[in-house]
Amino acid sequence: MRIGTFFGGDSSVATQVQHIVDADADGFDSVWFGQVFGPDSMTVIAIAGERTSRIEIGTAVVPTFTRHPYVMAQQALTVQAATASRFVLGIGLSHKPVVEAMWGMSYDQPARHMQEYLSVMLPLLRDGRVTFSGEVYRTAANVRVPDATPLPVVIAALAPRMLKIAGALTDGTVTWMTGARTIETHVVPAITAAAADAGRPAPRIVVGLPVCVTEDVAAAREIAGKAFQIYGQLPNYRRMLDKEGAAGPADVAIVGDEAQVERQIRALASAGATDFMAPMFPVGKDVAASLARTRALLLSLVGKV
Repeated sequence: MRIGTFFGGDSSVATQVQHIVDADADGFDSVWFGQVFGPDSMTVIAIAGERTSRIEIGTAVVPTFTRHPYVMAQQALTVQAATASRFVLGIGLSHKPVVEAMWGMSYDQPARHMQEYLSVMLPLLRDGRVTFSGEVYRTAANVRVPDATPLPVVIAALAPRMLKIAGALTDGTVTWMTGARTIETHVVPAITAAAADAGRPAPRIVVGLPVCVTEDVAAAREIAGKAFQIYGQLPNYRRMLDKEGAAGPADVAIVGDEAQVERQIRALASAGATDFMAPMFPVGKDVAASLARTRALLLSLVGKV
């Protein structure tokens, strides 16, 4: 299982680029960026491509509703060229409250939206051309980005229909707030079967969960519960927490001393995860020391899980 870090939020472009540079230098397999209200993650990744040499860099995830699939493909190919073919495009639907209340767009039939979106975007990424006419998109276009190669695409898929779409059309899924038991019993069987039915390779299962190495497990869970509280209220994640039997994000956060955290990460690999992306969070007054301890444990697992 690949071990990577996760970075999100509204910190400066320079800070985010430096995070990628540091992850590359330290030896992580990958680094993943969320796209919410801060800097554009694909622009950050393209800048970092000039300053890194080997690390895989992905988005987890860029929302689809705010970018036409042609624009998404054009930008993704540009980032792929800028990173010398080390980019993974992760896209997702976002959430109904964001799409409708913030962006003023319709969230009607989200799975249909994703299927049509991929029907436009994927041919552009793979062949540089597309002709598609659906209910949402009608596109006939070409794209050409010199030095760009086809790139992996994963989608945020949790519900059964979305997992079927992910397995049939893309390279895998990226999950959030989804525990090991739900990965094993729900995510992996559904997406793997869909990929097999479509004659596609076994999919990537990129799992993201908050992680903190500490002896004070109770404090860590309390912090995780507060810091990630919103995710327990969003319907897509709430359904996964319910499947796991978790009251909230605190219950699926990976916390404990080095041995305990390693066991929990290995359990994800055993459940079928191919990649672990780690949003690290601190406990205690010495934030730097807390994060450094977690980072050291994660680095010790690179190539060994």
